[in-house]
Amino acid sequence: MSSKGNILIVDDELIVRDSLGRWFCDEGYEVGTAGSAREALNLVAQQPWDLALLDIKMPGTDGIELQRRLREIKPNLIVIIMTGYASVDTAVTALKNGAYDYVVKPFDPDEITHTVQNALSHRRAEQENVRLREAVAEVARPPELIGQSTAMKRVFEAIVTVGPTEATALITGESGTGKELVARAIHAASPRKYNRLVVIHCGALAETLLESELFGHEKGAFTGAQYRRKGSFETADGGSVFLDEIGDISLKTQTDLLRVLQEREITRVGGNQSIHVDFRCIAATNKSLEKLLEEGLFRPDLYYRLNVFRIELPPLRDRREDVPLLVEHFIRKFSGSMNKRVGSVSREAVDKLQHYGWPGNVRELENAVERAMVVAQEGELGEKDFSLTLASSESADQTLEEAERAHILRVVEACGGNQTQAATVLDIDRVTLHNKLKKYGWKRTPVESP
Repeated sequence: MSSKGNILIVDDELIVRDSLGRWFCDEGYEVGTAGSAREALNLVAQQPWDLALLDIKMPGTDGIELQRRLREIKPNLIVIIMTGYASVDTAVTALKNGAYDYVVKPFDPDEITHTVQNALSHRRAEQENVRLREAVAEVARPPELIGQSTAMKRVFEAIVTVGPTEATALITGESGTGKELVARAIHAASPRKYNRLVVIHCGALAETLLESELFGHEKGAFTGAQYRRKGSFETADGGSVFLDEIGDISLKTQTDLLRVLQEREITRVGGNQSIHVDFRCIAATNKSLEKLLEEGLFRPDLYYRLNVFRIELPPLRDRREDVPLLVEHFIRKFSGSMNKRVGSVSREAVDKLQHYGWPGNVRELENAVERAMVVAQEGELGEKDFSLTLASSESADQTLEEAERAHILRVVEACGGNQTQAATVLDIDRVTLHNKLKKYGWKRTPVESP
């Protein structure tokens, strides 16, 4: 029969060692005995033990001191203190030093057996919990970041470097480059990975709504606030907060955010009580914060608070060698969800895809592959399956803003001016699309009456 566990009994009285030793042997445990602290330390150094029963009163080094030394060399060893001198001070000292429990002599063998069983069961539950957490972390990893280019390898190295720390990370790059994926990878590589990552798209919310979303609100704080609501900072307690499009927040919200990052305290909208919050901040922007600083639209102190560790994501046009890998990844992804047996893409289609400018970056490529999968009639995607005018890709001397404008307007016109549909195709929120169309001076062409 397998052993229930290894128990070390340390007591200067031979009768106690012998009686307890025989009792636990009969119960199915492997037992070792020691008459002094020195002998006990030698045994602990020679072989592993699950639990130690330590007498509090021994000549020389007593049980409290022995417990302290055992904790230094074997921090996972369960310790139960035995004493014939019951006192609150002794019990408190033993428990403060990490003892699982203490028992008072003379003790009932059944009671001490029950205490030992509980202690070992608790330890096994802790070990199983660790294994389950590791299994969950393996299953719930963030979506894989794809790429073998030099630029992406630098991104992977940066994630490995900053992930295990508590440092604030600022992710910069054009829209559609995968900033949220990087944020999720940083969170997954951190000690906070077992708690929540709360994502806030700052550019999609008006100032008042964003404040309520971030800080929460009290009942009656504004019209429609019929109940108290926790904000994202409270919800993310012990985890991380990802502030996407951080360059779009107002100066007032910047001031409030700076205070939270400095003091780790928030006050709900309509409230006056300070609430402690514990979260890691990860921010992202597709704008130049340096340019916003020059224009007086971004606070310098908040910029320095956010820009602790910076990760710059390359646009897809600067890592064209990753396009085939990304296409293969998206084909596998959509083959499952669409239940279509499309397993490859033609060489000619890949060449065209690699020569396209991709102003929408990886997000645009993903949408292009998804549309191609919808219309594909064969097991291989060909040039005809991609609806983009790949051959007329943007010229090399076109600026990013010009390329973005051309692409957005082309999609909107293709959707007949339906901004909701166009926002879905572009994979951006409708507010962002509306702001961009206003910026580009787009006006819907009126339909003439017959």
